[in-house]
Amino acid sequence: MVRGEGSGSAMNPSDVESGGDDALASIPVAISARHVHLTVATVAKLFGAGHALKVHAPLAQPGQFAAEETVTLVGPRGRIEQVRVVGPERSADQVEISRSDEYVLGVEAPIRESGQLAGTPGVRIEGPAGAVALEQGVICAQRHIHMSPADAEVLGLADGDTVEVAVSGHERRLVFGDVLVRVAPDFHMELHLDTDEGNAAGLHPGEDGLLLTPTALRARVLAAAPGS
Repeated sequence: MVRGEGSGSAMNPSDVESGGDDALASIPVAISARHVHLTVATVAKLFGAGHALKVHAPLAQPGQFAAEETVTLVGPRGRIEQVRVVGPERSADQVEISRSDEYVLGVEAPIRESGQLAGTPGVRIEGPAGAVALEQGVICAQRHIHMSPADAEVLGLADGDTVEVAVSGHERRLVFGDVLVRVAPDFHMELHLDTDEGNAAGLHPGEDGLLLTPTALRARVLAAAPGS
């Protein structure tokens, strides 16, 4: 079994048990609440010209942070307030919500990898200084694991693979399929689930509205899915 010493720690190849595709990895689990990624232009429209996002709390992935700023999402059916902005600014606006949020807003967001926004619905975003009507950009983020190239090599995985992941240590043990593997040099090992998925597994993220809240549990990579 491969085990990390806390969030983001690199794995030691000597810790891998023999067993080929059945090798397991214990990794940190984090719950991702609804949030938005914004461009510089959209930040200016929502919060005022020249506004710079302020850090509320750093996230596990280097350079990313939960900003102090929040916005309101407005859809055909309803609205959701106090939605956290994630910094830094990006090249495209992206809104990440859960299936439950879809029902509240009245939108049908596809399950997508971050950044794959073609053909996605839009939504109205309101801030203290103005509002923006997005034509696209609303997704339900595909459940995924961040990992470094070194960790991916230990696990025998590559960027774009899909795996099954078991979350245990609680009375609602659950196996998640179709978990996307995302590999980059600056990534820290962490499984990201949305709030609906976390609730289904009985995970308790702690402070409401805080992005990517670490849980007390860890997950195990069971095996690469066929065809990965």
